[in-house]
Amino acid sequence: MLKQMFIGVFAMMVMTTAMVASAADAPAALNFKAKNIDGKEVDLSKYKGRVVLVVNLASRCGLTPQYLQLQGLHAKYNAKGLSVVGFPCNQFGKQEPGSEAEIKEFCTSTYKVEFDLFSKVDVNGDAAHPFYKHITSLKTKPKGAGNVSWNFEKFLLDREGNVIARFEPRTKPDAPEVVKLIEAHLAK
Repeated sequence: MLKQMFIGVFAMMVMTTAMVASAADAPAALNFKAKNIDGKEVDLSKYKGRVVLVVNLASRCGLTPQYLQLQGLHAKYNAKGLSVVGFPCNQFGKQEPGSEAEIKEFCTSTYKVEFDLFSKVDVNGDAAHPFYKHITSLKTKPKGAGNVSWNFEKFLLDREGNVIARFEPRTKPDAPEVVKLIEAHLAK
Protein backbone atom coordinates (compact mmCIF):
# COMPACT_ATOMS: atom_id res chain seq x y z
CA MET A 1 0.00 0.00 0.00
CA LEU A 2 2.77 2.43 0.95
CA LYS A 3 4.65 1.47 -2.21
CA GLN A 4 1.57 2.25 -4.37
CA MET A 5 1.17 5.64 -2.68
CA PHE A 6 4.84 6.42 -3.28
CA ILE A 7 4.54 5.45 -6.96
CA GLY A 8 1.39 7.59 -7.28
CA VAL A 9 3.02 10.64 -5.67
CA PHE A 10 6.15 10.17 -7.78
CA ALA A 11 4.06 9.95 -10.97
CA MET A 12 2.20 13.15 -10.06
CA MET A 13 5.51 14.95 -9.43
CA VAL A 14 6.86 13.85 -12.82
CA MET A 15 3.67 14.99 -14.58
CA THR A 16 3.69 18.33 -12.78
CA THR A 17 7.34 18.89 -13.68
CA ALA A 18 6.62 18.08 -17.33
CA MET A 19 3.67 20.51 -17.38
CA VAL A 20 5.76 23.29 -15.82
CA ALA A 21 8.60 22.64 -18.27
CA SER A 22 6.28 22.82 -21.29
CA ALA A 23 4.68 26.04 -20.00
CA ALA A 24 8.15 27.50 -19.51
CA ASP A 25 8.96 26.89 -23.18
CA ALA A 26 6.94 29.95 -24.18
CA PRO A 27 6.94 33.28 -22.36
CA ALA A 28 3.82 34.07 -20.34
CA ALA A 29 2.40 36.46 -22.94
CA LEU A 30 2.63 33.75 -25.58
CA ASN A 31 1.06 30.99 -23.46
CA PHE A 32 -2.39 31.68 -24.89
CA LYS A 33 -4.51 30.58 -27.80
CA ALA A 34 -6.87 32.70 -29.85
CA LYS A 35 -9.05 32.16 -32.88
CA ASN A 36 -7.88 33.82 -36.05
CA ILE A 37 -10.26 35.83 -38.24
CA ASP A 38 -11.25 32.58 -40.01
CA GLY A 39 -12.16 30.89 -36.70
CA LYS A 40 -9.14 28.57 -36.49
CA GLU A 41 -7.44 28.28 -33.11
CA VAL A 42 -3.89 29.65 -33.12
CA ASP A 43 -1.29 28.99 -30.44
CA LEU A 44 0.32 32.38 -29.80
CA SER A 45 3.61 30.62 -29.03
CA LYS A 46 4.04 30.56 -32.84
CA TYR A 47 5.30 34.14 -32.42
CA LYS A 48 8.18 33.10 -30.18
CA GLY A 49 11.40 34.44 -31.69
CA ARG A 50 9.63 37.36 -33.39
CA VAL A 51 9.01 40.95 -32.32
CA VAL A 52 5.23 41.35 -32.06
CA LEU A 53 3.08 44.48 -32.27
CA VAL A 54 -0.38 43.73 -30.83
CA VAL A 55 -3.22 46.15 -31.61
CA ASN A 56 -6.95 46.16 -30.85
CA LEU A 57 -8.74 47.25 -34.00
CA ALA A 58 -11.99 48.85 -35.15
CA SER A 59 -13.21 49.61 -38.66
CA ARG A 60 -15.50 52.55 -37.81
CA CYS A 61 -13.18 54.61 -35.65
CA GLY A 62 -11.48 57.93 -36.27
CA LEU A 63 -8.20 56.05 -35.80
CA THR A 64 -9.04 53.39 -38.41
CA PRO A 65 -6.59 54.92 -40.93
CA GLN A 66 -3.85 53.52 -38.67
CA TYR A 67 -4.42 50.30 -40.63
CA LEU A 68 -2.24 51.98 -43.30
CA GLN A 69 0.70 52.39 -40.92
CA LEU A 70 0.21 48.91 -39.46
CA GLN A 71 0.29 47.40 -42.95
CA GLY A 72 3.31 49.59 -43.75
CA LEU A 73 5.19 48.20 -40.74
CA HIS A 74 4.22 44.69 -41.77
CA ALA A 75 5.46 45.24 -45.32
CA LYS A 76 8.73 46.82 -44.20
CA TYR A 77 9.68 44.59 -41.26
CA ASN A 78 7.89 41.23 -41.52
CA ALA A 79 10.79 39.53 -43.31
CA LYS A 80 13.12 40.92 -40.62
CA GLY A 81 11.09 39.32 -37.81
CA LEU A 82 8.16 41.63 -36.97
CA SER A 83 4.63 40.26 -36.66
CA VAL A 84 1.78 42.74 -36.56
CA VAL A 85 -1.19 41.10 -34.83
CA GLY A 86 -4.66 42.65 -34.86
CA PHE A 87 -7.58 41.87 -32.56
CA PRO A 88 -10.86 43.51 -33.62
CA CYS A 89 -12.86 44.80 -30.66
CA ASN A 90 -16.36 46.28 -30.37
CA GLN A 91 -16.07 47.60 -26.80
CA PHE A 92 -15.37 51.23 -27.67
CA GLY A 93 -18.30 53.09 -29.17
CA LYS A 94 -19.50 49.90 -30.89
CA GLN A 95 -17.07 50.76 -33.70
CA GLU A 96 -16.44 47.16 -34.79
CA PRO A 97 -19.98 45.78 -35.23
CA GLY A 98 -19.36 43.48 -38.19
CA SER A 99 -18.88 39.73 -38.36
CA GLU A 100 -15.42 38.25 -38.78
CA ALA A 101 -16.08 37.83 -42.52
CA GLU A 102 -17.13 41.49 -42.82
CA ILE A 103 -14.11 42.66 -40.83
CA LYS A 104 -11.74 40.59 -42.98
CA GLU A 105 -13.34 41.91 -46.18
CA PHE A 106 -13.07 45.51 -44.95
CA CYS A 107 -9.43 45.14 -43.90
CA THR A 108 -8.28 43.43 -47.07
CA SER A 109 -10.26 45.50 -49.58
CA THR A 110 -9.92 48.93 -47.96
CA TYR A 111 -6.41 48.73 -46.46
CA LYS A 112 -4.88 45.70 -48.23
CA VAL A 113 -4.10 44.17 -44.82
CA GLU A 114 -1.79 41.17 -44.95
CA PHE A 115 -0.83 40.99 -41.26
CA ASP A 116 -2.44 38.45 -38.91
CA LEU A 117 -6.01 39.20 -37.89
CA PHE A 118 -7.81 37.44 -35.08
CA SER A 119 -11.48 37.03 -34.24
CA LYS A 120 -13.24 39.82 -32.40
CA VAL A 121 -12.49 39.87 -28.66
CA ASP A 122 -13.17 41.94 -25.58
CA VAL A 123 -10.02 43.58 -24.25
CA ASN A 124 -11.43 44.83 -20.93
CA GLY A 125 -13.71 43.50 -18.22
CA ASP A 126 -14.71 40.04 -17.08
CA ALA A 127 -15.21 38.82 -20.65
CA ALA A 128 -11.79 40.04 -21.82
CA HIS A 129 -9.73 37.49 -23.70
CA PRO A 130 -7.20 35.89 -21.31
CA PHE A 131 -4.32 37.17 -23.50
CA TYR A 132 -5.53 40.74 -23.00
CA LYS A 133 -6.16 40.18 -19.29
CA HIS A 134 -2.50 39.18 -19.04
CA ILE A 135 -0.89 41.94 -21.13
CA THR A 136 -2.99 44.72 -19.56
CA SER A 137 -1.95 43.56 -16.08
CA LEU A 138 1.72 44.28 -16.76
CA LYS A 139 3.46 47.52 -15.85
CA THR A 140 4.92 48.68 -19.14
CA LYS A 141 6.22 52.01 -20.39
CA PRO A 142 5.17 54.48 -21.35
CA LYS A 143 1.51 53.80 -20.41
CA GLY A 144 1.64 51.29 -17.57
CA ALA A 145 -0.84 48.62 -16.47
CA GLY A 146 -4.60 48.93 -16.65
CA ASN A 147 -7.52 48.78 -19.03
CA VAL A 148 -7.19 49.44 -22.73
CA SER A 149 -8.43 53.01 -23.18
CA TRP A 150 -9.70 52.92 -26.79
CA ASN A 151 -9.27 51.30 -30.19
CA PHE A 152 -5.74 51.01 -31.58
CA GLU A 153 -3.86 50.72 -28.29
CA LYS A 154 -0.54 49.03 -29.01
CA PHE A 155 1.59 46.52 -27.11
CA LEU A 156 5.10 45.61 -28.24
CA LEU A 157 6.59 42.22 -27.35
CA ASP A 158 10.26 41.37 -27.76
CA ARG A 159 11.57 38.17 -29.37
CA GLU A 160 11.30 36.40 -26.01
CA GLY A 161 7.63 37.33 -25.72
CA ASN A 162 8.06 39.91 -22.98
CA VAL A 163 5.77 42.95 -23.16
CA ILE A 164 8.28 45.78 -23.46
CA ALA A 165 6.11 48.78 -24.35
CA ARG A 166 2.54 49.98 -24.49
CA PHE A 167 1.39 52.93 -26.55
CA GLU A 168 -1.76 55.05 -26.39
CA PRO A 169 -4.26 54.75 -29.25
CA ARG A 170 -3.35 58.13 -30.76
CA THR A 171 0.31 57.14 -31.02
CA LYS A 172 0.62 56.17 -34.66
CA PRO A 173 2.14 52.76 -35.41
CA ASP A 174 4.92 54.42 -37.39
CA ALA A 175 5.67 57.10 -34.76
CA PRO A 176 9.41 57.49 -34.19
CA GLU A 177 9.24 56.12 -30.63
CA VAL A 178 7.47 52.96 -31.84
CA VAL A 179 9.72 52.39 -34.86
CA LYS A 180 12.86 52.98 -32.77
CA LEU A 181 11.85 50.24 -30.32
CA ILE A 182 10.83 47.84 -33.11
CA GLU A 183 14.14 48.33 -34.93
CA ALA A 184 16.17 48.00 -31.71
CA HIS A 185 14.53 44.67 -30.88
CA LEU A 186 14.70 43.37 -34.44
CA ALA A 187 18.47 43.99 -34.28
CA LYS A 188 18.83 41.68 -31.27
